[in-house]
Amino acid sequence: MLQISALQLAELLAGIARAQAAVVNGLESELTGVRSGRIVPAVQNVAHLRDHPQPTLVDLPVRALLAAMGRLPPDPATLVKDLERLLSEKPAEAAGEALDFSKPG
Repeated sequence: MLQISALQLAELLAGIARAQAAVVNGLESELTGVRSGRIVPAVQNVAHLRDHPQPTLVDLPVRALLAAMGRLPPDPATLVKDLERLLSEKPAEAAGEALDFSKPG
């Protein structure tokens, strides 16, 4: 069975974010203003920056993309800390309270 470390996963997320940022930069070179006018606001909305100060697993790749579109690339060490925090949580802790579907009603 393949086992991937938190650092390897962080580096993978950072690489994917860099590739996505390159696509955004290519669009910006063809359609001036599309990055700041359309793409960045949409990505910021999906990142839940205001709703979740600490990223969730869903938010983490989007935040890596935002970092890649900024001046500094995503920091793998920061991604590792977030991944370790998120992946070590029990599902009930992450959701607040576990739902029990085995009981009727």
